[in-house]
Amino acid sequence: MAPIIKICGLTGTDALAAAAEAGATHVGFNFFPKSPRFVSLDKVQHLAPTVPMSLVTVALLVDPTDDEIRAVVKAAEAEAVQLHGSETPERVAAVKALTGLQVIKALPVASRADVAAAAAYAAADLILFDAKPPADADRPGGNGATFDWNLLSGVDLGKPWILSGGLNAENVAAAIKKTGAPGVDVSSGVEHAPGHKDMAMIGAFISAASSAYGSSEPT
Repeated sequence: MAPIIKICGLTGTDALAAAAEAGATHVGFNFFPKSPRFVSLDKVQHLAPTVPMSLVTVALLVDPTDDEIRAVVKAAEAEAVQLHGSETPERVAAVKALTGLQVIKALPVASRADVAAAAAYAAADLILFDAKPPADADRPGGNGATFDWNLLSGVDLGKPWILSGGLNAENVAAAIKKTGAPGVDVSSGVEHAPGHKDMAMIGAFISAASSAYGSSEPT
């Protein structure tokens, strides 16, 4: 499986184009209302048709209802659903059955026990390891925090997984080398302000990740 380079929390066509041009594989639309990267159904209906064919469109949701999932998947023309809340393994399986799409389950990490919890999510196609948010955080991700990458040493889920949490162009190569992550995800690390993507930072991140995966050219 080719490495995954995912740019999440996109809100404009310029960022979508920049991600595709630089060689990203996945892009994410964030439907969590408290996020500065939130996009409404109306807005995503205008963005979805502009997503380059080379990119996999991911819809990020937090503890969604079935009706919310159906509406978002349709509006975003989503090819994958990312569950970033407290969804149980049973709920992940139900979402997989409901949509028939690839399901990514995000898990917050602060200890080895958090990493081990991934084994229960057999229905998830991909696991995304993210930094556990601060106690006072009002959203489960996109907080720009890293975690101890040593916690992922030797991890073998029997399926692909993605590293997230505080990544940027300066540290992504080291993160890939340290963890062996088969995929990386970034949101705040390619922004000049919360919710505002920087085209140059997107390009720099993807270039650094691509180089770390053994190719300096977009694939």
